[in-house]
Amino acid sequence: MKRTLTILMAFALLQTPSFAKKKEVKDLWPDGTEISQWFKDTTHVDLAKLGKQYRITDYGVVNDGRIHTKELQALIDKVAQQGGGVIVVPEGTYLTGAVFFKQGVHLHLYAGGTLMGSNDPIDYPVQNTRIEGETCKYYSALINADGLDGFTISGRGAIDGNGYTFWKHFWDRRSWNPKCTNKDEQRPRLVYVSNCKNVQIEGVHLQNSPFWTTHIYNSENVKLLRLHIYSPAKPVKAPSTDAIDLDVVRNILVKDCYMSVNDDAVAMKGGKGPYADAFRTKYDGIDLSKFPEMQGDGGNENVIIEDCEYGFCHGCLTLGSESVYDHNIILRRIKVDEANNLLWLKMRPDTPQRYEYITVEDITGNAKNFILVAPWTQFYDLKGRESTPMSYSDHITMRNIQFDCNVFFNVTPKPDQYRLSNFTFENLNVTAWKEELHTEYVDNFTVKNVTATKKQ
Repeated sequence: MKRTLTILMAFALLQTPSFAKKKEVKDLWPDGTEISQWFKDTTHVDLAKLGKQYRITDYGVVNDGRIHTKELQALIDKVAQQGGGVIVVPEGTYLTGAVFFKQGVHLHLYAGGTLMGSNDPIDYPVQNTRIEGETCKYYSALINADGLDGFTISGRGAIDGNGYTFWKHFWDRRSWNPKCTNKDEQRPRLVYVSNCKNVQIEGVHLQNSPFWTTHIYNSENVKLLRLHIYSPAKPVKAPSTDAIDLDVVRNILVKDCYMSVNDDAVAMKGGKGPYADAFRTKYDGIDLSKFPEMQGDGGNENVIIEDCEYGFCHGCLTLGSESVYDHNIILRRIKVDEANNLLWLKMRPDTPQRYEYITVEDITGNAKNFILVAPWTQFYDLKGRESTPMSYSDHITMRNIQFDCNVFFNVTPKPDQYRLSNFTFENLNVTAWKEELHTEYVDNFTVKNVTATKKQ
């Protein structure tokens, strides 16, 4: 009897909180579904598993101040023909124009090694590509990867866009034509990854891009890890040098990165125009073939940006201006200094948009605006559509944030253009010059433990 009682007491103790095994807390997307283990794996690129290494200096790409695009492209082609391997950039600076990676060919840059882009536009072929939510003719990027599975860029070196000349030309043109756009004064991007899957870019410095820095289009399962992404805001502004543009993507992890650029840090793209949501909605009686620039439009799903540090930028997380559908987007555990906006929802009056299940949490720092929601009319064109398409932003959560800003709730209500619903603000401690919170602008606005203090 005594032995039985002892066993029962031991069993009871194991069920108490101090002895019981802690139940694992699941990491969930904003819509309540479980985040897969793929997002937990941040293993470094293993060069030993990528094949033979080819040092560029052994194949005519040398540090002599001349452009070596032909030699570098010939090496990439050679490695692809031989079954794949790694293009290795040793210490030194090597000039090149646009190069195009092939299946099985990877890029690794040693510390002190820099691939430097040419500052002559002739070294960037014009081709069909995606720019500002449209399929159009534009310069190719410095580093191009299209249709690849398993492509990697790694190392501790740098890819430098050498953008000063391009920036200067843009601002010179702007001085006599204030309406000059990125399509009027075209400039190459730094890295363009399109139609790819299972991509990892890690460790390197991506800097001084003439235009967008890292553009990921129509791709899935992409990890951007431990990157240092930079372009200057002064003394010469680097126009539209977004750190990361996500354009029709699924399953994206951005982790442990530093971003400071003269535009948005992470921007959601995907399309624009009065029927840009045709991939989700059937339009009866509309001949969509009349809108070829909308081909390739799509949404972004399952994106995590975490454990990053932000210097100057326009938006830490920006949805738009050319974005149609964004679902399950998380920005968490970041530090911000000198941003313009923590969360920016750009609402296009000529485009049907749906931004849903967006969570911003565990943030410290400062920006001009805590949240900015307003119409965006750049390149406004209804293309003959008589009615303005309605847009929606819903299930937006901002929580566990300690922040200093100029304006807490910078939201422009436009019920004839867009509808805001199901916002949650929770555990916020904000100081601002304008601390007002207009809950009446949002249908079903939940506010819990929010302190907004006016700056003195």
